Amino acid sequence: MNHTFSRIVQGCMGWGAWGNQLSIKKMTKALLHSFESGITTFDHADIYGDYTTEKEFGKAFTNSGIDRESIQLISKSGIQYVGNTRNNTLKHYQYDAAYLVWSAENSIKALQASYLDLFLLHRPSPLMHPDEIAKAVDKLTSEGKIKAFGVSNFSPTETALIASKSTVSVNQIECSITAHEAMLNGSLQNMMLQNILPMAWSPLGAVFKEKNEQTQRIHVVLDTLSEKYAATKDQLLLAWLLKHPANIHPVIGSTNPSRITNAVASEAIKLSDSDWFELLVASQGHKVP
Repeated sequence: MNHTFSRIVQGCMGWGAWGNQLSIKKMTKALLHSFESGITTFDHADIYGDYTTEKEFGKAFTNSGIDRESIQLISKSGIQYVGNTRNNTLKHYQYDAAYLVWSAENSIKALQASYLDLFLLHRPSPLMHPDEIAKAVDKLTSEGKIKAFGVSNFSPTETALIASKSTVSVNQIECSITAHEAMLNGSLQNMMLQNILPMAWSPLGAVFKEKNEQTQRIHVVLDTLSEKYAATKDQLLLAWLLKHPANIHPVIGSTNPSRITNAVASEAIKLSDSDWFELLVASQGHKVP
């Protein structure tokens, strides 16, 4: 893996129309705060904000004065979304070479960057063909428009199909204390075998979003561990992911300055094996086999 991303990645899905609806001024502020806190990697997808958020971020990025070489920009492509900005009547996937090249170039232009550090296929499509995808990846790579290529939400078999013709560097998946299947079904182990870097979206899971028996059990353990490690609950949940040997890079979504700072500080927390398993057991509701 020769491409370096910050261990905590800033996810920008909620920065625009699909979330906090930040003004360009506030987006610039959030970008600068993330950068000054130690986050250098920013995660996008063409569809965010109904194809509007990348453009807004591009303006904020230019306003920030941050040097292009100092940050890493990620974008994802392939979902044809039904919204106000494109003439789609049905949500579907599109992975022909011409579309992927056009889409990547479009994201580069919107982000006001001359290249993407990482270009991902957003979701697997039953119709995707590795040769067709490789055609786009080869063209974009040879023209210096993308530095690395990967996938998002792909199973090991789907990843292997694409990797048969293109180098897959990253797989961005859902992974958290409440959605930890990838740790147990061989997905993360397969990424370790194939030297594929995992990035985890929704890294805090349902812990703060839902109140049920599972999340209540997790909160009980977090209350104890918060004192032991002098850490906040969200920091402990990130530390739980960071401990996994696959070198998971959590993709956070917060624009709250103190949460961003906390997220970066979670890198210093080293959970013991037994505390790690105590959280897993709380999530599962039973002891390990």
